[in-house]
Amino acid sequence: MDLYDNFFMLAGPVKIHPRVLQAMARPAFAHRTPEYSEIIGECKELLKYLFQTKHHVAIISGSGTAGVTSVIANILNKDETMVTIGGGKFGERLGEIAKVYGKNIEISVEWGKAVDLEEVKKVVEENPEAKAIALCHNETSTGVTHPAAEIGKIAKKHDMLFILDGITSVGGIEVKPDEWGADFTMMGSQKCIAAPAGLAAVAVSPRGYEALEENKTYYLNLKKHIDRMNKDHQTPYTPAIPLIIALREALRMLKEDGLENRIAYNANLAQATRNAAKALGLELFADERFASNTVTAIRYPEGIKDKEFRRRLMDEHNVVIAGSQSPYKGVFFRIGHMGITRIEEMAATFAAIEAMLRKMGYTDFTPGASVGEIVKKM
Repeated sequence: MDLYDNFFMLAGPVKIHPRVLQAMARPAFAHRTPEYSEIIGECKELLKYLFQTKHHVAIISGSGTAGVTSVIANILNKDETMVTIGGGKFGERLGEIAKVYGKNIEISVEWGKAVDLEEVKKVVEENPEAKAIALCHNETSTGVTHPAAEIGKIAKKHDMLFILDGITSVGGIEVKPDEWGADFTMMGSQKCIAAPAGLAAVAVSPRGYEALEENKTYYLNLKKHIDRMNKDHQTPYTPAIPLIIALREALRMLKEDGLENRIAYNANLAQATRNAAKALGLELFADERFASNTVTAIRYPEGIKDKEFRRRLMDEHNVVIAGSQSPYKGVFFRIGHMGITRIEEMAATFAAIEAMLRKMGYTDFTPGASVGEIVKKM
């Protein structure tokens, strides 16, 4: 694969704009300085714009999972219970993290489907001792976006903390933590804002801040990160300095584009992607009523082998897409359409997909049908 000339269509990490890459290309400098505090201070305001919040934000040097862990580890004790919502690899991961620090009740959801709100209400009512409920808003392993606002209402009614994993939705799909009553909302740098991997950011409500305990963890002490951010625009420990400089540039670009414009663009691109897949006679994995606008999962037609398809797509056409994860490994492939992905790239991607399907023996479609659907949305 040519690293400088390819169609990088993953659902994170995503391609990075040259402006963001160039922002990191500067000599090393000290982070306990007014200059660096100015960078962090600007990131703070840009993150509030990104999260659409008036409350606390923090940056953590670590992946999105570090952001999730920083929340759960600092609010959940061994004798306390949290409700998590499954339905995919990352929803299930919330439950795995919860069990490290306390007790967990997982609401099982069939992969490809959205959570049943009545089931959520039932579980919450049967477990009044539960302290929090956690939802992976946009499940990239399946291409499903769950109804977060409605989960927030249930949490509020039962006086539960609401943890919203927005790692692949914040900046690409509408997310309104303040309005939805989310006490903790997380994002990952390598997803919708198209920055390098390695950073997490967390938006925290006043209620969420009060729930954070002291001395539960050391490096991932979320309260300490928030307090240092608010005090002097710094981090409690040495941060990933180049990544934060890149984060600032990516956030600047997002604000220049306009958050609502980015979200609308993603929605249009997502619909074009779904239409293109169906034009080839391919089946979407996710229930289309809850289909994600940042990633689409598409079932393989009979006879097409996943590893060979994706390898040849990369080797012969320089197109990079993702496979599926256990227990559905090999059943479908995933195309990301978040960050700065352009619709022209999606057209080229489907031209390559058509060509590869034909080479591998699937010909039950009109040549050019998928690209035509993309063109309609341009």
